[in-house]
Amino acid sequence: MSLNIIDLIKGQLGPAFVSQAASQYGESESGISKAIGGLLPAVVGGLANNSDNPLVLDAITNSSSSGILGNLMGNSTDNSFIASVLTQIFGDKLSGLINSVATYAGISNNSSSALLNLVTGATLGSIGKYATENNLDKAGISNLLNDQKGIVSSLLPAGLSFASLSMGDWDARYKFDNDKDAINIPAEEEPKIQVTRSTTLDGTFPDRNTNTGGGSIWKWLLPLLLLIAAAYFIWRQCEQKETTVTTTMNDSGEVVTDTVNTTTDTAAGISATKVDEDIDLNGTSLKGYKGGMEDRMIAFLKSDGYKNAKDDNALKDTWYNFDHVNFKMGSATELEAGSEGQLQNLVAILKAYPDAKVKIGGYTDKTGDEAKNQKLSAERANFIRSWLDKQGVGSQITGADGYGSQFATVDASASDAERAIDRKMAVRFAK
Repeated sequence: MSLNIIDLIKGQLGPAFVSQAASQYGESESGISKAIGGLLPAVVGGLANNSDNPLVLDAITNSSSSGILGNLMGNSTDNSFIASVLTQIFGDKLSGLINSVATYAGISNNSSSALLNLVTGATLGSIGKYATENNLDKAGISNLLNDQKGIVSSLLPAGLSFASLSMGDWDARYKFDNDKDAINIPAEEEPKIQVTRSTTLDGTFPDRNTNTGGGSIWKWLLPLLLLIAAAYFIWRQCEQKETTVTTTMNDSGEVVTDTVNTTTDTAAGISATKVDEDIDLNGTSLKGYKGGMEDRMIAFLKSDGYKNAKDDNALKDTWYNFDHVNFKMGSATELEAGSEGQLQNLVAILKAYPDAKVKIGGYTDKTGDEAKNQKLSAERANFIRSWLDKQGVGSQITGADGYGSQFATVDASASDAERAIDRKMAVRFAK
C-alpha cells in the first residue's frame, strides 16, 4: 500500500498543537480538532490534484529548508507563499472551504482561515522533510502526491464530504474516488442516457396500462441502480491489507526480517480502512479510532477500572495495541513518520490520569531467530519508554519488555499477511 501522507503530518498537529491553537484563537479544543480533521484531507487532496503544478512542487521542495516546522504558528500565519499555494490548489473554492469547515467545527471563519494556513504549512513542511530524508526529486514528490488520489476522499470525518465543503465535483473531476469508471466524469461532461421503450406486436406500449399491473422500466431499473450505488459505497470503504516485507540490518549489524503493515479492521470478510475520529479525554479531543487504543484506555480509566484493580495481576492480561506506532525497517531507534502522534496521545492520557501507570511491550511473529526477535522487540519497547520519559511521564512507566514471538498465535508457515497480526507494539496498565 502506498504511503498515506496524512500519517506524516499527524505528529505536527497533535494534542499540544490543538491546545495552543485553541488558546491563541479563543476556540474550544474540540472545535479546533474537528476543523483540522476536515481541513487536512482537503489540503492533501488539493495538493494531489496539483501534483504536476510547478509552484506546488517548488513549495514542497523549498519547505524543508525554510524551517516552517520549527515554528509552525509563527511561520504559517499571514504567509504569502502559503496563500499563493492555497490559491493554486483551491481557486475560487477557497472561501467556501473555509466557511464550510467553520460551520462544521463550530468555530469562526477567521479561526478556520488561520487553521487552513497552519495545516497547509504543516503539510508542505512534512512532505518536504520526507522528500529530503528519502532523496525524492520533484518527479518523486509528484508520484507521491498522485498516490493520494485514491484515498483522500475516504479520510474526511463523518459529516463532511467534498460536496459539503463547497468543492462541487472537485473530487470526481480528478478521480479521487479512484474507481476508473464513468462516475469520474464531471457533471457537465456526462453522456446522456437514452431510454427506449419496447412495443407489443400490436404496436402498443406495454407499460402504459397502469391498471393491469404492467410495470414501468423504472420499477426494476431504480432498485438496480440503488443496488449498484450501495455496492460502490461498500467498495469505496474497503481496502485489502497489504504487507511489505524487508530483510535488512538492524542497529547492531544483525540481519532481521521486518514489515510494515496497514491498519485495518476485518468483519464479514471485508477489510475496511479505519478513519480517525475525535476521542474525548475529559473535554480534550484526541485523534484516534473508535474502539482503538486511546478509546479503550480512556473508557477503562473513566470506569474506575484502574482505581479498583487491587494489584498488577488484575491488569497484566489486558494489552492495548498501538494502531500507528511503527519502527523503520530493522531499527529499534527510528520511528516511522506519523508514529509520534499516537505516542503524544498516550502522553496526554497519562497526564490526565497522573495516578495511572503503564508498561510497554514489543512483539514479533514466529519467523526468524527467536533470540534476535526477542532482542529487537525489547530494544523497541525500551526506546518507547525512553521517548515517553522525555515527555515528562517517565515516572508512570513501570517497565518495558520484549516478548519476541512468545505470544504469537499464527504459525510460521502461514502467509506474511496472516502473520502480520503478531508483529506489534502494545501498552498495558500496571500497578
